[in-house]
Amino acid sequence: MTQSYRLHYAPDNASLIIRLALEELGVPYDTALVDRAARAQRSPDYLRLNPMGLIPVLETPDGPIFETGAILLWLADRHGALIPAPDAPGRGAALKWLFFVSNTLHPTLRMTFYPDAYTDGDADEQARLRAHAQVRIKGHLDKLDVAAGDHPDLFNGDRPGIIALYLGPILRWMALYPEDHTAWFDLYDWPRLRALALGLERRASTAAAIRAEGLGPHPFSDPHPADPPEGSAT
Repeated sequence: MTQSYRLHYAPDNASLIIRLALEELGVPYDTALVDRAARAQRSPDYLRLNPMGLIPVLETPDGPIFETGAILLWLADRHGALIPAPDAPGRGAALKWLFFVSNTLHPTLRMTFYPDAYTDGDADEQARLRAHAQVRIKGHLDKLDVAAGDHPDLFNGDRPGIIALYLGPILRWMALYPEDHTAWFDLYDWPRLRALALGLERRASTAAAIRAEGLGPHPFSDPHPADPPEGSAT
């Protein structure tokens, strides 16, 4: 395998999901730190890679790819791993749950982090939006916990595919952020998703991410704020 990639990342951001996938695939890649504190994701050079100004971007021989779900699916299909093949019986289930996580769960979670980006209202309106989003997220997690029982191969942290790799960091962020609004979330309420998180923590891919991004010993099941060796997680 001589093909290499460049991951534009910031510690403990959505790029963590892609780092885990690259590590699981065992493909060569290097990284380029995006300094969020300096708003480097809005710089002209970065916007040429991702005009949305969001992290991550993966530079590939086919050009830069953005959107976390799209990068995951592209990598899985390119390398024939982490997802059932296009003609495999489990392909449809994998796609529907991947897009549910990418298009429904992840954007709703962002509302709890950045309510000011979704409303022009005052602090009270932002608090109402966050509370509403958290209720929705709990319903999404309920559905995912049931799906994990129906499709254990897709939600297996010990042998993870792209759905498990996507969910691990999301479960982490629910427990951590925003720092003054985390009491609503308890991973024990979703035992199959907790088992997924524990399984991911036994993977060499997670160990590599812990070293690279300062995530601590239990980044998904009992997370603590990142202490990255380079750059900022904010």
